[in-house]
Amino acid sequence: MKTLTTAVLAAALALSSATALAFHCPADMKKIDAAMAGAKLSPAQMAEVKKYRAEGEALPKAMKILGI
Repeated sequence: MKTLTTAVLAAALALSSATALAFHCPADMKKIDAAMAGAKLSPAQMAEVKKYRAEGEALPKAMKILGI
C-alpha cells in the first residue's frame, strides 16, 4: 500500500511541477533569444542551443493539447 501511495504522490508532484514550469516558458524563451543574440558560440554550440530551445517551446504546447 505504501508503494502505491508513494507512486501516486510522485506522479501528482511531477504533473504539478511540470505545469508550474510551463508558465515560465515564454519568459525563458525571451531570455534565451536575448542571450543568443550576443553569444559567442561555435556553430555546433549554436545549433545545440537552437535544438534545445525548440524542444522547450514544444513541451508546453504538448501539455496544452493534453489539457494539462
